[in-house]
Amino acid sequence: MDEQKQKFSTSWFFKWFVNNQAVTFFLVTLLVLLTILVLTKISFIFSPIGSFLEIILLPMLLTGLLYYLLNPIVDILEKYKVSRTVAIGILFVIIAFLLVWGLAVAIPSIQKQVVSFARNLPVYIQDIESQVTALLQDDRFEQFRPTALDMLENVNSHIISFAQKLSSSAVDWAKELISATSQVVVAVLIMPFILFYLLRDGQHLKAHITKYLPTKWRTSIGNVLTDVNSQLSNYVRGQVTVAAIVALMFSIMFTVIGLSYPITLGIVAGFLNLIPYLGSFLAMIPALILGAIAGPFMLIKVVIVFAVEQTIEGRFVTPLIIGSSLNIHPITILFVLLTAGQMFGVGGVLLGIPIYASIKVILKAIFEWYKEYSDLYEPETEVIEEMNDK
Repeated sequence: MDEQKQKFSTSWFFKWFVNNQAVTFFLVTLLVLLTILVLTKISFIFSPIGSFLEIILLPMLLTGLLYYLLNPIVDILEKYKVSRTVAIGILFVIIAFLLVWGLAVAIPSIQKQVVSFARNLPVYIQDIESQVTALLQDDRFEQFRPTALDMLENVNSHIISFAQKLSSSAVDWAKELISATSQVVVAVLIMPFILFYLLRDGQHLKAHITKYLPTKWRTSIGNVLTDVNSQLSNYVRGQVTVAAIVALMFSIMFTVIGLSYPITLGIVAGFLNLIPYLGSFLAMIPALILGAIAGPFMLIKVVIVFAVEQTIEGRFVTPLIIGSSLNIHPITILFVLLTAGQMFGVGGVLLGIPIYASIKVILKAIFEWYKEYSDLYEPETEVIEEMNDK
């Protein structure tokens, strides 16, 4: 191995490309730009691939999510001499029981709260209008009255414009809704079969991939696949666990302060918390609206609940469960979310962080290989010794 490395270090390729930082930078930049140019010229070739990915994307995402959640349980059962097939069957029976329980108990309760909120929505709007009108009639706010009236007029005009656009686009939205519903149904039907085989044979997946690679690459690429899998599993399990705890905390605290629809708001907050950073702010909107309708005192209690929840989540829950396993700075996460959301919408926000973490692992492995073969990144002690010898 040392002879091969020494032979490679004396070759012209090493001297002109691997060990030349400027040439390497320009060469990589040129290759990236050339690849982008070629892909733009032959983009029509990938349209069937894009259509295929749209079909399998949802079931694969749902399967991957459940795989990372259930695989540790299957591994634990296997350690206790339970066959993987039997363990998977036990988990499927438990999940089916939970689904039946949800359909029979939890969903009707949530549906009742949602229907009640929809029926009372006109009353809530009238309450808000009466409170705003009473506030504007107060002499202490007389100087703000013209500005407030203009704002109300603008809001009303925007609502009317939105309603007109909604009615004109209702047919197109109905078609999209039917298409999306059919995709979800297909995904739900296919997902259990994919999940079963992935749970049963997923531990051999890395070996199946690496056996087609050259022998010299198998170990390094296998390590990269292991690191990527670790990043994805830590992210999925951590986010789902934090979301469940957030839903439980909000449901309990909203019930304690007497806010309407506490369970529904807690579950919504838990789902939205799967979106890092942005989900917490989105979860505040319906709770603040209901708090404002109930009165200033309730609004203050809702704000206190969010402050307490954010403190507990930020200081204890998230660091203990997720910690620094992804090793990504919060500012980087924010930039990734904004960029992915702008480019790919909601899907980009949901998948931006795990994809970024996976790409980071791959680029880090490539950089480590480059440092191993290049003399540009020698340890500082060796550089100092060489300078002293000269």
